[in-house]
Amino acid sequence: MLDTVPPERLLARADLCARWAGLALGAVVAQALAAMDSDDMAMPFVSAVTAFGLCAVGGVLLGDSLTPAPQEAVRTAVLAPRRVRDHVPPRMAPLLVFQAACIVVLLTIGATVASPDKAGRTGRTLAVTCSTVTRHLGPWPGLYYAAPVLGSLTLGTAACVWSLRRIAHRPGDNQQRHDRSWAITAAWGLLVSSQLLLIVGMIARVLFYSKCAGMLGNVTALVIYPLGLLSLFALGWCLFTIVAPRAVDDE
Repeated sequence: MLDTVPPERLLARADLCARWAGLALGAVVAQALAAMDSDDMAMPFVSAVTAFGLCAVGGVLLGDSLTPAPQEAVRTAVLAPRRVRDHVPPRMAPLLVFQAACIVVLLTIGATVASPDKAGRTGRTLAVTCSTVTRHLGPWPGLYYAAPVLGSLTLGTAACVWSLRRIAHRPGDNQQRHDRSWAITAAWGLLVSSQLLLIVGMIARVLFYSKCAGMLGNVTALVIYPLGLLSLFALGWCLFTIVAPRAVDDE
């Protein structure tokens, strides 16, 4: 007798293949965008990071759509309502939300203090004056770079929130809802962490080449460098959670 693979195993494999396919497609697209010829050295990397994060989100959402929830033979009413926050990672989810808030704050500050570059293009550099000599340092996370980052963050957040709400209210056991919610949260976190790491890198580069940052520069460094380490940690957790067949525990 030939061995047959249960449908549940096939669906689980399809989900995992979709997650891997999203990451692989994101890596290919990101490499192509990063190697794109441009007069701006930073925009290809911004596009690459954005594309990689969106492809990762798309792969996880595709995997979830390929795995329908089991239909319960008998529906029973429960008094406690199903809430999204009961299924997302209790520690990592607030951390990822904090990173998303940091992106908005840093881009808002960056757009406020940004200045035109030597060619008169706005939102790309930061004007730094040292001993009456003004230098335009960049790339700086001004409005020019903030637009694609915020656009992709809004799109990814809307898609993941919709999917989390759908998972929380559809039939199935709590373990399945837990695993799906963790994977989607990790996909969104991958988008958030990679973008925050890119923004922190831009600011750090400007601080490195600025010779008279002063006290404000030191305070900024004390803030952004820990954010960079936090982004790296979250990025690793998100990647591991996406490629794992089931979500890992953060407790």
